[in-house]
Amino acid sequence: MNDPFLNAAELSAADLSEAVPAPAPDGSPIRIAVFGTGYLGATHAVAMAELGFEVWGADTDQSKVDALAAGKVPFYEPGLDPLLAQHLDAGRIRFTTDLAAAAAWGDVHFICVGTPQQKTSHAANLSYVESAATTIARNLTKDALIVGKSTVPVGTAARLRELIAAEVPAGLRAELVWNPEFLREGKAVQDTLHPDRIVLGGTSAQAEATLREVYAGPIAEGTPVVVTDLPTAELVKVSANAFLATKISFINAISGVCEAAGADVTVLADALGHDTRIGRQFLDAGLGFGGGCLPKDIRALMHRANELGAYRASALLQQVDEINMGQRERVLDLAVQACGGSVLNHRIGVLGAAFKPHTDDVRDSPALNVAAALHLRGAQVTVFDPEAGDTARRSFPTLSYATSVEEAVEGTDVVLVLTEWDQFTTADPTALAPLTHAPRVIDARGKLDPQTWRGAGWEFAGLGRSVAPAA
Repeated sequence: MNDPFLNAAELSAADLSEAVPAPAPDGSPIRIAVFGTGYLGATHAVAMAELGFEVWGADTDQSKVDALAAGKVPFYEPGLDPLLAQHLDAGRIRFTTDLAAAAAWGDVHFICVGTPQQKTSHAANLSYVESAATTIARNLTKDALIVGKSTVPVGTAARLRELIAAEVPAGLRAELVWNPEFLREGKAVQDTLHPDRIVLGGTSAQAEATLREVYAGPIAEGTPVVVTDLPTAELVKVSANAFLATKISFINAISGVCEAAGADVTVLADALGHDTRIGRQFLDAGLGFGGGCLPKDIRALMHRANELGAYRASALLQQVDEINMGQRERVLDLAVQACGGSVLNHRIGVLGAAFKPHTDDVRDSPALNVAAALHLRGAQVTVFDPEAGDTARRSFPTLSYATSVEEAVEGTDVVLVLTEWDQFTTADPTALAPLTHAPRVIDARGKLDPQTWRGAGWEFAGLGRSVAPAA
């Protein structure tokens, strides 16, 4: 197959034989520039400061830069705000919109910009990655190491090497390598400072040595380092996400069998999880996955697999995506049933807006998608989320928003638990029942105890669980 990415990889293979000199040959500390200060970039920049480096975070978005420079992370991530404040006070980190200055200043340049799904296809939009790479290259004042962390389709890095080679000032050399990120929202600080693995792709011996110095702290703790080629490094993150998405969609498909057979998918998942080959994580049947990574990453991998002729992989991912999206329809059906066949003019309380707990991220949030769909069907929807209320309101201003569980539940005909925040899963059903017009609950995350809620007078329904109480 005539593929431009693969051709670029062949053309740039000779680059690997040239070792780039150490970024700081005079023995001075490595200076780290991070391009992109969104979720990945801001977290990585602060973590690099925590690991002892002097860091510049660079972004074209003035509002992000201003917020970070003032000590305010523009998104919710546990533990990140105090670390940012600490290193701002120490003068170890700064933020700028002057990308050229950051490129001229840094020794190691991390590309941490977004790769969103294109508007017209499942392919990833690589314009931000390309812009960051060429901006860094053309403004270098010394030999440098450019490190890609953004999640990209396989073959991207080889093409970026060509773009960089065309931009680097005469007499200078820049090596591009790939070091994929593995952040989990809600645990990003821990994942950056204490990763479960570090993957280095396409490195010369000198580049590998430099990155081992950058990650000396985690490596000393025992974090394994996987050194590989560029294509493998590019595939690690998307393959991990695709596997996790497949595991979630598998248990969601089985939940339909459980409902039809009168079985309990939660107990089934517990039993499966005892098998060490399977494990219990990501076997929670429910509303499905969302957020800014899994959906767009599996679609981008699907698209790229088709380009490469790997049609079995793309067919599998198509089914994974369809099963996942179907869970949202199933929750809507349960809400309609609970309201007697129509949600029109019924009051519905929605607990959860973020795509998962411990974040305020509502990108492709199944919870917010269901809430909006119920609103469009004529329901009076009130949403409460302990952290994502403001971000949800910006995306869906026509919904009503509460400031507490009690306010969201008051006067409702049915309550939907759509994000598994602890305060929802540990709520007292006995105290909440009198607040409702009719105590009905739909557990779309499989975290409530049916017997407890039914014992408190609630009609209970859940995905993959028998609607009626067990005989």
